[in-house]
This record gives sequence, C-alpha cells and structure tokens, in this order.
Amino acid sequence: MNLNELTISKAHAGLKAGDFSAEELTRACLDRIKKRNKDLNAFIEVDEEGALQAARNVEIKTPLSGIPMGIKDIYCVKGWECTAASKILKGFKPPYDATAISKLRDSGTVLLGRTNMDEFACGASTEHSCFGPTKNPHDLARVPGGSSGGSAASVADDMCLGAMGTDTGGSVRQPASLCGCVGLKVTYGRTSRFGVMAMASSWDTISPFAKTTEDAALILQEIAGKDPKDSTTPDKSVPNYTEALTGDVRGLKIGVPKEYFGEGVEEETASKVMEAVRALEKAGAILKEVSLPNMKYAIALYYIAMPAELSANLARYDGIRFGRKPSDTGEDLMDYYRNARTEGFGEEIKRRIMIGTYVLSAGYYDAYYKKAQQVRTLVIRDFDRVFEEVDVLCGPVSPYPAFKLGENLDDPLKMYMADLLTIPASAAGIPGLSVPCGKSSGGLPIGLQIMGRQFDEETVLQVGDAWEKIRG
Repeated sequence: MNLNELTISKAHAGLKAGDFSAEELTRACLDRIKKRNKDLNAFIEVDEEGALQAARNVEIKTPLSGIPMGIKDIYCVKGWECTAASKILKGFKPPYDATAISKLRDSGTVLLGRTNMDEFACGASTEHSCFGPTKNPHDLARVPGGSSGGSAASVADDMCLGAMGTDTGGSVRQPASLCGCVGLKVTYGRTSRFGVMAMASSWDTISPFAKTTEDAALILQEIAGKDPKDSTTPDKSVPNYTEALTGDVRGLKIGVPKEYFGEGVEEETASKVMEAVRALEKAGAILKEVSLPNMKYAIALYYIAMPAELSANLARYDGIRFGRKPSDTGEDLMDYYRNARTEGFGEEIKRRIMIGTYVLSAGYYDAYYKKAQQVRTLVIRDFDRVFEEVDVLCGPVSPYPAFKLGENLDDPLKMYMADLLTIPASAAGIPGLSVPCGKSSGGLPIGLQIMGRQFDEETVLQVGDAWEKIRG
C-alpha cells in the first residue's frame, strides 16, 4: 500500500512508530496529485513548498500531526489566495486564518492546497466553478457532487488523507456519497464558521471528509468547540468522539423514515441502503419505520431561505471593499456595481441572488421568506418528535448515484433535486454522516446517511463505525 492510501489513524500510528516521516507521507500525496489532478481537477492550487516545509517541521503530538489535508477554496488561509471559485475574488488573499484552519495548524496538520468547489458553495455538481468542473474519480464522465466536490474527489482518489468542506444543504454528504468516501455534516454551531466565506449563515456548517468514520471523528475532535469569534458556537463541552466507536449497536433504535425511500429515489439506491440498515438490525439494532411529513416542503423552503441569506451575504462583493474592479467602471456607482457583478459572478450565483433579493423585497417578505421560516420550524418539530422514539435515522444520501457532466446544467430544478435527502437535516441543524454502503450496477458509489440529535455526533459516528466494521 502506498503511503497516500493510508487512513489518518494508520498514518498516525506509522508516524509515531517512525515507520516513515511526515515529509515522505506528504510527498506521496503530492505525487498522486501530480499524477491525477490533470484529469480530476480536484485541486485548483497546491502549496507544495509550504506543505513540505510544514511536514519537515512537524512534531507528532495529535492524531492529525503530519497528516496532509486538502482545504476547500472558501476557507481563509493566510498567504493563500481565496476565491470561493469565483472570478469576482480573483487575487484576494486573506490576512488571517479561519478558526478551523488555526486549529488544524495547531494540531500539526499539513495543508496541501485549495480544492475546487461550486462558486460560493452554490451547486450540487462542482460544475459552477470559474476553474472548470471537477470529475468523479470513479468515472471521469460524471460529476463528483457538490459544492465540495474537489474535497470529496481528492480524498476518494487518495490525493490526501482528509479534507475540509462546508455543508449548507448537503455539500459534504452528497459529494461524499457520489465519490465513495466519508463525509460528516456537524450540528449547526459545533464548529466555528469564522473566516469561512458565508453562503447562508443560518445553515452553513464547517465539516470534514475522510476515508473512514474514525478519521472523520479524529478531524472533528480537533476543530469542534466554542469560538468567541462565532456567537453561534455554544459553550458545550467537546466529547472524545473516538470513545464512541465501539462497533456495538445492540439495543440502539434506528428510525427508517418512509419519505427517504419514496418518489424520486432510485430503486437500486434504496435497496443498497436498506441492505446496510438490515445488517445493522442483524447486529442488534432495533428498526422502526417513522415519518417526517413536512420533509416534502424542504426543497421549497431551502430554495427560498437560502438565496435570501445568500443575496444579503454576497452584497459585500461590490468591487470596492471586496472583489475585483470591473473592466468598465461606468458613469456612476450603479454602473460600477452592475459591471463588477456582471463580470464577477457566474450564472448560478446571479440566479440565486435575484431569487433571494426578490423574496426579501417589500411586499414579498411575509409571503415567501417568513413563510419559509415557519415551514422550517415544522421540519425541526418533525425531527424532534421522531428523536423521542429513536436514537438515529438512516436513509439514502442522494436519490441516485453520480450523474453525467452537463446532464443537469440546463435544468436548475433537476439539479436542485439532488439535495432532496440532505436538506431536511440541514434545516433542522442536526448532524448527518455519509458512509459508503455499496455500488450501483454501473460501479458507482452509493452512500448511507445517518442522522442524529443536535450535538449527538457521538451516536451518529458510532453507527457509521459499526456499519464499516460489519462491512469489513
């Protein structure tokens, strides 16, 4: 096995034992990137010199010390360009690190470079990037999912041992499912959003990709916790997540929401997921069918509430305070704004800004945005109710495996439906884990989604780890 193919836990053991150095591990990942990135376009910039320097100087003190990781191009990393895959931020270099980056640096993580993404995290395919699309490592004619497709593809293709993404409506879980790696969406507020460019501020979560559930737990251990720079991080203690990985699910109650196996979900996907759930039942878990009746409104509420928050957040990119100047500054300020944003923003971003600005405008706020927030409350209550009966919920991550590049680009509604099964957990602010549970007849990965109560990542990780041990 090549060093870049190791899991974080195995690499940590090897580094501690002196079997290899952090520099050798980092070089193995860099070599893989050089070999494969021209095909995948998972990394948009690699800091080879910085990564090797960090690897040479590292002291093995945490499970992430000396571990090479990719960073989604939406995190502020001091000294790196940060564009959120948008033309409007070309050349922008933040003067500070995001909190998650600071914590990774403190733990000794080796930061390899920036991974590709949908522009400002808006998309389900990583085709909406000014750097071009990322491709799925299992089939270069297919998408890796989005918006964190570069991070998912880089982990699945052994370019790095782990990666950071963001999950607003499914942007970690869905690409993890489509690429065949592990993706953990944390509880809203479990990790700090400070220094990560905002998409929809009441939905965004700072979340990792890994090769195993254990590795995801190790990353979460280092980045979780209260941050005085982010008021949405509560003062809750951070448990030892790896202690939950017992492999034992005896007596654990697993809810199977019937809506996750209904209309729009491919039969083969549903079948593979149920095989995994039945295996957990055979290992001692107790299955119970449950219902989330308001889930059917989740897509509609998301694509009203999210663009509203997005349009407010992206108002700062005006070509003056942030963003590049337009080629034609025009005759007045309105011309300047119009030209800067016309040149700087991609088509999908423009579409969402217009929707968001419309639903926040006078006369429409109550009819759309306020109504969407009321529906979000109903979705939250559905989850609260079922979690009185069960410990976790299990279902598919994506209604179908990876689709072909360009297949849904001309049909935004069809593209939005890729988030059908991930948005509900995002609306409720609960944790969700995507773990591989088999492949389609065409050889494409299928993911099992495990959802839990707020701040109960431990049980979610416990079930994911147990499934991996069953699967072998």
